[in-house]
Amino acid sequence: MAIFTELQGRAVVITGGANGIGEAMVRAFHAQGARVFFCDRDATRGDALARELGTGTSFREVELADEAAIARWAAEVRAAVPDIHALINNAARDPRIPFLETTARQWDDLFAVNLRAGFLLARECVPAMRPGSTIINVSSITFYNTPPQLVAYVSTKGGVIGFTRCLARELGPSRIRVNCISPGWVFTERQIRDHLTPESRRLVQERQCMPDFIQPSEIADVALFLASDLSGALTGQELLVDRGWEHS
Repeated sequence: MAIFTELQGRAVVITGGANGIGEAMVRAFHAQGARVFFCDRDATRGDALARELGTGTSFREVELADEAAIARWAAEVRAAVPDIHALINNAARDPRIPFLETTARQWDDLFAVNLRAGFLLARECVPAMRPGSTIINVSSITFYNTPPQLVAYVSTKGGVIGFTRCLARELGPSRIRVNCISPGWVFTERQIRDHLTPESRRLVQERQCMPDFIQPSEIADVALFLASDLSGALTGQELLVDRGWEHS
């Protein structure tokens, strides 16, 4: 792992940080000496991770569909630090639901967590951000390869890309950068449990330019880069971290 000394002591806010990609991000930023504030619905895993990492990490159970809960958490973070260096909107749900069986409630609930929560957190965190701060949103390459039974999920991820581009333009004069990571198929613990089959393994090997499974830590490394001074001229961009799945 590269060393980003400029991240030492800086406040980083991460949603969905108890498992998978989010957990890898929490670990990566903590290893850089950042002060990490993370939330998740999974209080058991979140508390355990915060205890394991110790000083410099703070976990809260937050329901991201609840605007008031988001505002309370953001206020707590703002009260604890002089400013926020990075906000990473990582949390998302990806239920497989056939289109004709998707209810309006399911659609709205997914947009609330996958897209609206990022808007709300940005709104609450930006007043505590200084020039050089950054917002990192997480989308998905499913926006490009459009798998079945994920119409609502893919729609939210398309919204994340649009949100990133417009917010970068609006916050640019304040010298706050906004970028987006679109991971390929990352085989987290949950993905391995629920979706790893001989067919999915073969699909990855056929579609990716490089056949190796993407690890959560590799997505975290890209987040470190986007939060560091090395990416200071990068804003309004989407980085596809997919081993070349959608390279064309």
